[in-house]
Amino acid sequence: MQATAVEDALRARPDDLASWRTYSDRLLEQGDARGTLIRLEQRLARTRPADRPAVEREIADLVAEHEGGWDDGLPATATVLARRHGFATEVTVPWSDDVRDVVEQVLRGRFVTTLRVTATMAEDEGWEEEWEEEDQETEVRPGRLDVGPLAGLDAGRLTELDLSYLDLGPDGAETLATSLRADRLRTLELRYCRIGDAGLAAFAASPYLGGLRSLHLQRNRVSAEGVRSLHRFPELTELDLRYNRIGEAGAEALVAAPFAGSLKRLWLYDSDVGQGGVRKLAHAANLSPGLRSLWRCV
Repeated sequence: MQATAVEDALRARPDDLASWRTYSDRLLEQGDARGTLIRLEQRLARTRPADRPAVEREIADLVAEHEGGWDDGLPATATVLARRHGFATEVTVPWSDDVRDVVEQVLRGRFVTTLRVTATMAEDEGWEEEWEEEDQETEVRPGRLDVGPLAGLDAGRLTELDLSYLDLGPDGAETLATSLRADRLRTLELRYCRIGDAGLAAFAASPYLGGLRSLHLQRNRVSAEGVRSLHRFPELTELDLRYNRIGEAGAEALVAAPFAGSLKRLWLYDSDVGQGGVRKLAHAANLSPGLRSLWRCV
């Protein structure tokens, strides 16, 4: 089935029960058992507790009979982490020589909106030891990941992208930031990607990422300069800056950010900002009372 208007609507509004009901009709016309699954799961939500076991058994029997063919369109190396009405919505794939072909195949999934690309075991080994010596690391590290295969991907359906632990470096970050088309992206995971201030500035300059709500930058060698780049993400509500030495100047830049008043969650340690930074965060009038109170307890 090619992409349809109802599929586009459901990707944008996945909790729209009426649209799912309409979609179930189309699936049933094609003999797709997921049409029945949609109806059963909607009925289950309306069923009183005493009658739920019977509906749950009916759902379980249908899934056991048909789920083997529901992922025929996905590559063999992909792992489905979450589903809605039988359709894959969250998928993870390992980095490989053919990662572009694999990712493009995954992105053709009708309702895949969350993608995670993981490092191989060999790339993952020794991470903790390497980060203990991060001050001695050179800017260009031997074996740094070539992200060229992902350049120019049309990720317009994605709302969440997780690249954590991929060794992007500043250059890899710039390659992705200047070419990845992902204007619906709301969550970006970049933990341990070594992007630095330059890489973060490149992501901040992307015309496709201004709508981010959640950004995770744990241990990326970001300084106060990088925090100032974050001002180009005005809609952030969640931010992870742990293990980045942003100092008091970074705390000041964070308080001055256009999203400061909208932040609901902020992951940051006192050692990242120093005592001066702690004081600025604890007395920042534009931070939420909850966040201010946390820093007053530090």
